[in-house]
Amino acid sequence: MEFGLFVEFPYAGGLSDQEAFAQAFSLVDEAENLGADAVWLPEYHFSPVSVLSSPMTVAAAIAARTQRVRIGMGVLCLPLGNPLRFAEDGATLDHISQGRLDFGIGRGTFPDHHDAFNSPFPESRGRFEEYLEVITKAWTTDEFSFEGEHYHCDTLNVTPKPFQKPHPPISVGATSAETFPIVGRMGYPIIVNPSRAFALRDLSPYMEEYRRAWREAGHEGDGSVGLRVPVYVAETEEEAYNEPMESTASSIMRLGERVAGSASRQGTTGNWREEAAQIMSMTYDDWLRDKVIYGTPDSVVERLRQLTEDLGLSKVIYEINFGRRIPYEHQLKCLRLLNERVVVHFK
Repeated sequence: MEFGLFVEFPYAGGLSDQEAFAQAFSLVDEAENLGADAVWLPEYHFSPVSVLSSPMTVAAAIAARTQRVRIGMGVLCLPLGNPLRFAEDGATLDHISQGRLDFGIGRGTFPDHHDAFNSPFPESRGRFEEYLEVITKAWTTDEFSFEGEHYHCDTLNVTPKPFQKPHPPISVGATSAETFPIVGRMGYPIIVNPSRAFALRDLSPYMEEYRRAWREAGHEGDGSVGLRVPVYVAETEEEAYNEPMESTASSIMRLGERVAGSASRQGTTGNWREEAAQIMSMTYDDWLRDKVIYGTPDSVVERLRQLTEDLGLSKVIYEINFGRRIPYEHQLKCLRLLNERVVVHFK
């Protein structure tokens, strides 16, 4: 099982941009020193709580300051960019890191990002699929052309080709029920973020849909499932309950408000009004039961073992600062306990 740290480069708590970068890079260094398998970077734009709007650039800096840890995109929003630029930047980063890139991608969850980049949100699924095809062709063929509804190019040879052959591992993010069979049919590993639409205990049927679609499409094996989930580990149950409480509670409310604000937008899938109401009605204890994994090392090991058995996980991407308000010293303590007393049970 692979375990990776999810790093948002937050600047909540009055940090300057410079301090936010310095603190997050320090956390990445500690993850490398503690033996974490990977660090994963999201893509945020116009965010009041994060400076991570250019994850490829940040990933190159991480590659230069580390030797071993893999660097995952968690995830890049393909419809917001140019597929040839993604292909060039991704291959370049793969060389800079000497083959440590994991290329996590998605279509982007919230419509406001698409508005700002002049990418119509109702077109995001089609753009995502076309852009992914262009990227893989750019990485694996000496010369190619492409003609689609949203993109076209003629007789191009994109360089460099990636360090990893045929290309860096590609995985697709999932935040909605509709995504599971789509990714299964495509034949890519899936990374599940349950925060908006799912309870952890209810994920098994969706994993089955993903694997069934995978098999029906004729792909070898049974797929690969990663889970992005908030994890907080402390020496006592009381500390594990109290220390992340304020940060978690603030994140619940912000997420509910944002989902509600996007509910009327064309292109969303599922019932976002219902999801927003459900999120905002949940208490902290509800969240502990359904959405996060908080506890002592022993209780976290037990919970992760159960999820691994139920969902067939091959990857856990742990978020140790859910809500972006957990003090840095508590994040460091959690990271050390995770790697020294939890992860070792899964190796």
